[in-house]
Amino acid sequence: MALRLDDKKAVVAEVAAVAAQAHSAVAAEYRGLTVSELTNLRKVARESGVYLRVIKNTLARRAVEGTEFACMQEGLVGPLILAFSIEDPGSAARVVYDFSKQHEKLAVRLVAVGGKLYGASEIERLSKLPNKEQALAMLMGVMKAPIEKFVRTMAEPHAKLVRTVAAVRNQKQAA
Repeated sequence: MALRLDDKKAVVAEVAAVAAQAHSAVAAEYRGLTVSELTNLRKVARESGVYLRVIKNTLARRAVEGTEFACMQEGLVGPLILAFSIEDPGSAARVVYDFSKQHEKLAVRLVAVGGKLYGASEIERLSKLPNKEQALAMLMGVMKAPIEKFVRTMAEPHAKLVRTVAAVRNQKQAA
């Protein structure tokens, strides 16, 4: 059943609102996937905070117009499913990449981050980006390392003195 003009405007407005706040976008060709496989993909995407939508390419072009994903407009051909990362830049790439490893029929076509269009081969690199919690943990580790080293350096003379006194005590007790 074809969409009426009002329905099309609503779909374009919804996708444009999501694209305006998204960090990255992935377009993948889903030709050959079964309905149950697409349902599983949608379930995984929903759990990961990824907006997933099958939309006509003409409507998708209008939706991404004026956003940082306008670079994807020329590549939107064929049956595509769009995935937008809402929470962190790598979440859509992780969902699509992991799903495409299990289902060869899901083929990545476009990857866009920060207003730049990348090839389908870059999805693996994008999927390996840390999420917010992992990035904060890495930052805290980097910030904590110099302080820990300073504390160890300051404590070492006292520890060495204690070990020396303990060695002398053990030597005298043995004699």
